[in-house]
Amino acid sequence: MFKKLRQNTITNRWLFNILGVVIVMLLITAIVAAFVVNHYYYNSAEQYVANRMSIVTSAIDRFANNAQTNYNSEIRSIVENYEYKSQIELMAIDIDGNVSVTSSGFSVEGITQLPDFEVAKNSENGIATEIYELPTGEKVLAYTAMIAPLGSEYQAVRMVVSLESIDRQVLIIVLVMILFFAAIIVLMIFTGQFFVRSIVNPVREVNAFIRQIAVGDFSDRLTKKSDDELGQLCDSINYMANELANTEAMKNEFISSVSHELRTPLTAIKGWSETLMSMSDDKETLIKGMRVITGETERLSNMVEELLDFSRLQDGRLKLNKAKMDVLAELGETVLIYQERAKKLGISLDYYEPEMLPFVYGDKNRIKQVFINIVDNAIKYSDEGDKISVEAYVEGNDIVISVSDTGIGISSEDLPKVKAKFFKANQTRRGSGIGLAVADEIIHLHGGTLTLKSELNVGTTVMITLPPMESDTKVKDKSDKVNVELITTNDDERTIVYEQPDPKADNM
Repeated sequence: MFKKLRQNTITNRWLFNILGVVIVMLLITAIVAAFVVNHYYYNSAEQYVANRMSIVTSAIDRFANNAQTNYNSEIRSIVENYEYKSQIELMAIDIDGNVSVTSSGFSVEGITQLPDFEVAKNSENGIATEIYELPTGEKVLAYTAMIAPLGSEYQAVRMVVSLESIDRQVLIIVLVMILFFAAIIVLMIFTGQFFVRSIVNPVREVNAFIRQIAVGDFSDRLTKKSDDELGQLCDSINYMANELANTEAMKNEFISSVSHELRTPLTAIKGWSETLMSMSDDKETLIKGMRVITGETERLSNMVEELLDFSRLQDGRLKLNKAKMDVLAELGETVLIYQERAKKLGISLDYYEPEMLPFVYGDKNRIKQVFINIVDNAIKYSDEGDKISVEAYVEGNDIVISVSDTGIGISSEDLPKVKAKFFKANQTRRGSGIGLAVADEIIHLHGGTLTLKSELNVGTTVMITLPPMESDTKVKDKSDKVNVELITTNDDERTIVYEQPDPKADNM
């Protein structure tokens, strides 16, 4: 049991810290209260005896001023006939310092302790009070007043009152206070245990639930039992569990998708390799096979590079080689790369180019990678007869690159998730599901933004904004449509020709 109490738990810390402090404070309060009560009752008893003594001395003074009365006999009469002798014992002390007569009438031979009388003799006002114990162990309060008139046999009167009843009363009050404080402590223990358990039990449930999540079990959810901080914690953990479950599902879909994406080119490479190995001298088939193998190898290489970029982004190891760069050059080269593929798929790819744009301080290879990903996605999610528009212009203080398509679009449920890692809005189209997440992070690292607007079966628009290198660079507004035409030369070199509007037309 003791070993169990020594465990570092919230309950034990509450017992030894909070409750321990309360017990100490209550104990100190009880001691102080006992002292105050005792002091109050003793002072009250002393004041009561002093008032009674004042009445007695006043009567004695009246007899001292009356020459027709026997002063000594009157004093004896006052003492022997004292009306409060059941409560207070009144004594007369003779000139030898001995008690000669008492109100109780008992023998005075045993009365030898007179500490108050000794003090009163030496005091200025002739009055003294003492509390002491008799030889019998009884505690008493003694009050002495000096009288000493001329010709008197007595020099002082003394009152003695027992303090046993007062001590019993003080003891009862202290015991009542102790019982009251004990009841408070017991109540605190029960209410505190209930309160602590109301915290500890949910924390234990949360701990068990988190351990369950740690091993990959996302099936359960915490039950919210209150709207306080613990309830908010349950909501947050349930939200975390939902997000982790969604991430786990997307990761599994990603692994399945990547496995499929890897299997397809590997199957093509293997098939054509076996075909070429068994082939004799068919040059046309050899060229076709090598072209397929080269294309699929490049596709595999791009996928691996994409995965590596994603890994670098996750670990914070992606480095940018920033320098002064021309966005239009990279964008134009990207359009050139995809122009032929779009034409083969029956997709119209239009490019709107301004006369000039401000330079950007960035990594041209990474920026081009983003352009390639966006245009590739536009082609990937478009069908024959769809149109893709690429344009660049300045809006406010930002450079804007817009890629719009009339493809299959994205549903409103999937649109907020498309930039999340592993997510693919359409599982029937090729891709790993991490290209857009990588592109978004690259643009973010350049101080820009990447936003999407889409409607299912209508199309998608991707807007990229980048800050210019020089904010005071003057640029022209975006120009009219520029037709992009691909020309293939004998050396298989591709040249892109931009058909610019006639400047003289504006003056006509």
